Amino acid sequence: MQRDSDEIKTNIKPGEQRGGGQGAEKKPRSKMSTAVRLAVFWVVVFLVGAAIIATLFPGSSLKEVPISDVIGRANSGEISKLEISGDDVNVTVKGEETPTERSVKEGGSSIYDQGLETDAPVEVTVKPADATLDIIINIAIMVLPTLALIGFFMLMMRQAQGANNQAMNFGKSKARLYGNEKKKVKFDEVAGNENAKQDLWEVVDFLKKPKKYEDLGARIPRGILLVGPPGTGKTMMARAVAGEADVPFFSISGSEFVEMFAGVGASRVRDLFAKAKKNAPCIIFIDEIDAVARRREGRAGGAHEEHEQTLNQILVEMDGFENDTGVIVIAATNRLDMLDPALLRPGRFDRHVQVVLPERAERLAILQVHFKSKPTDSTVNLKAMAAKTAGSSGADLANIANEAAIIAARRDKKVITNEDLTEAFEKVALGPERKSKVMTDKERKMTAYHEAGHAIVGHVLPDSDPVHKVTIIPRGQTGGVTWFLPPEDRNYKSIYEFKDILARAMGGRQAEKVIYGDGGITTGAGSDLKHASELARSMITEEGMGKNLQDQVFMDEERGYFSAPTKTYSEETAEKIDKEVKELMKEAAERAIAVLKVNKKHLESLAQELLEKETLEEEEVEKALAGATLPKEAKLHD
Repeated sequence: MQRDSDEIKTNIKPGEQRGGGQGAEKKPRSKMSTAVRLAVFWVVVFLVGAAIIATLFPGSSLKEVPISDVIGRANSGEISKLEISGDDVNVTVKGEETPTERSVKEGGSSIYDQGLETDAPVEVTVKPADATLDIIINIAIMVLPTLALIGFFMLMMRQAQGANNQAMNFGKSKARLYGNEKKKVKFDEVAGNENAKQDLWEVVDFLKKPKKYEDLGARIPRGILLVGPPGTGKTMMARAVAGEADVPFFSISGSEFVEMFAGVGASRVRDLFAKAKKNAPCIIFIDEIDAVARRREGRAGGAHEEHEQTLNQILVEMDGFENDTGVIVIAATNRLDMLDPALLRPGRFDRHVQVVLPERAERLAILQVHFKSKPTDSTVNLKAMAAKTAGSSGADLANIANEAAIIAARRDKKVITNEDLTEAFEKVALGPERKSKVMTDKERKMTAYHEAGHAIVGHVLPDSDPVHKVTIIPRGQTGGVTWFLPPEDRNYKSIYEFKDILARAMGGRQAEKVIYGDGGITTGAGSDLKHASELARSMITEEGMGKNLQDQVFMDEERGYFSAPTKTYSEETAEKIDKEVKELMKEAAERAIAVLKVNKKHLESLAQELLEKETLEEEEVEKALAGATLPKEAKLHD
C-alpha cells in the first residue's frame, strides 16, 4: 500500500478545559446519595438511643437465685434484707451491706403468700416499681413511626424539589465561563497562523480600548467566524483573544443548545446572551456552530423545528446587540459552505478568519512550543520533523510530541531522542506496527513485491515525490507501506503530478501481475485502487482535468437532512465522467506496468532486500534502485 504525506490525519482534537469557571453549572444531588444520607442518619439515631438506654439501665451483676431458695433461707435467718420492687427481689445476705443476689417472685402475689413467715428474722422493704423503661418503650412506639413518616415525606419533597429545579434549569445555558484562571492563553503560546492573529488582534484592541474606535465611528464586527480544518487551533485562538484582552470567556458547543424538546435551545441562547451582557465586555465562543446553524433550505418540520428555533434565536440576539454592549461572538466551524446565509450577512458573522494548516516554519514553531517543557537530547531534529509533516495540523503535531514522550517513558529513558520522535511520527501517520501479526512466507513475499512495485514506479516517474520509507511490517490496517514525502510544501499540483500519483498507486497491483501473472492478483491492492479511483474522479469532477470534459467542474449539491446529494449534471455527462475516470485508471496501469517490466531486475532485488531487512529507509531505497530507468513509452503524459 502506498502512503502520501498529505494523507496524514488523526482523530485527536484539541483538548477543552472544563469546569473551573464562574459559569460552571452545579450538579444536582443524586437520589442515591440522599437515600444513603437518610439511612446513615437513622443508624446514628438508633446507636445514640441505645447508648442512652444502656446508661440509664445498666445490666445487673447480681447472682440469679430461685425465689423458693430465697424464702427458705430468709425463714432460717441466713438473709438480712429483702428489697422488693414490683416482681423483682434483691437479696442482701447476712454479713453484707449491699444486695448480692437477685430473684423474681410470682407476679400478682405477696412474698408472704409464697411462703415467707411473718415472724421471719429478715427486713422486708417494698419500693414502687420503676416505670421509666415502660414509659420510654411506649414513647418510642408512638414517636419512631411518626419520625419515620416525617423523614419519608421530607425525602419525597426534596426529590420533588430537585426535579422542579432541574425542570427550571432545563432552559439555562450550559456555557462554561473562563477568565479567573491564573494562567491565561496568549497569542505567543499559539504558534502559526499569523494572519489570523492579526485579524483577531483588532478584537483584542477594541475590548481594551473601545473609545479609540468609537471616536472614529468605527464598529468592531459583532461576530467573527473561525474557519479551518479540524485541529488547526480555532478554539485556542478564541481563548487567546480572551486572554490577551483579559475579559471573561463563555465557551459552549453548538450541540449543547439542541434538545429533543422544541424551544429549549432558543431558551438557552437567550440565557447565554443575558449572562454575557451582565459580564460585558466579554467573548462568547460557540464551537462547531454548524450543529445548529446549517442551511435551512429543504429542511422539514417536526424534529428539526428545534434547530430552526435555535438558529432564529441566535440571529435575533446578534441583531439585538446594542452598540456599546462589548459582547463579541466568536464561532468555529469546519464547513463554511454548510452554514445558513442569514448567519453570514453583515451585522452578524461578517468577518471570516481562515485558520489554515501550518506551513513548514509554523510547524517548526508549533513543535518547539510542544517540546518546550519536554526533556530532549541533542539528536532531536525538529526542523527535519517539520519538513516531514506537511499537511499536519497543530493537533497532529501535539499528538506526535505526546507519543514521543510516551515511547521514551516506555523505554525507561530520561530524555526524548530523535529515534523516539521518528517512531512517534510514523505511529501517528501510518498506525502502530503489528509485528505480532502472523504472515506466511508466501504472504510476506507477495507483500514485498507489492511494496517494491509502488517504490520503483514512484522512484522512476519524474513528477512523483521521493520514496521516504518502504516496509513490509503490517501497520494499522495495512500489510505493508510505501511512503512518499514531498521535498517541500506545495500549494498546487499539476496534472502530471496527479497522473504520477495514480501510476505509483497502481504499481503494487501491476507488480503482482508482472511476477505472478493475472492469476496472482490479490486483495492487497484494495485500498490502493480505492484511493486511485477517488483521486481520478476528483481530477475530473472537481479540478477540470478531463480530456473531453476539460475546464468543467461537476459537483453534487447538498439539499438537506432528508435528501441525498443531487447531481447538477445529466446522466449523459455522468457517463462521460465515468469514461474519463476509466481512461485515467487504464493509463496509470499501463504506465506502471511499463516501468516494472523494464526494471524487473530491480523489482526482484528490492523485494529480496525487503524480505531480509523488512524496512528500508530513503537512502537504502535510493541505493537499491540506482540505475532504474524510465521506459520511452512512459516518459510522456497523454
